[in-house]
Amino acid sequence: MLARFISCPGLRMLPTIARRLRSRGESGQAMVEVALALPMIAAFSFAVIEISLAFYSYCMISESAREGTRYAIVRGATCTTGSGASCTATASSINTEVGNLGWPNLGNGTMTPNATYPDGNENPGSRVQVVVSYAFPYNLPFLPKGSIHMSSTSVMYIVQ
Repeated sequence: MLARFISCPGLRMLPTIARRLRSRGESGQAMVEVALALPMIAAFSFAVIEISLAFYSYCMISESAREGTRYAIVRGATCTTGSGASCTATASSINTEVGNLGWPNLGNGTMTPNATYPDGNENPGSRVQVVVSYAFPYNLPFLPKGSIHMSSTSVMYIVQ
């Protein structure tokens, strides 16, 4: 029975019929689907890139705050160089050090470090606090340009 069905002459005509039906109304379907899907795929891809840059920028300012406090804890009021000169870190020298760390600023935002001594002095056992603020400018498709304000704080105790 199956052999008789396969040898049916009508089945040999199916590819020809399918070709005719396809040529009548579906010739531009793929082009329309691509035209509708491509902008959405591109927008999603650029959004993922911007979100990745925002996460990188937050990691950058967090590490900058930690590096600033590390710089300050080893340069307290009792810090001296080998020749006996003072190497005490001030708030402005900490801010300058954080600003000159050289991390790649891929987001092209503005980083603002602010170092303070919450206990009021730079003696060993006192705290140093570094707050790094960052304005991350984003540029997403179909949204107006703007910026996300991020901040990271690091607090450590001065050891020398």
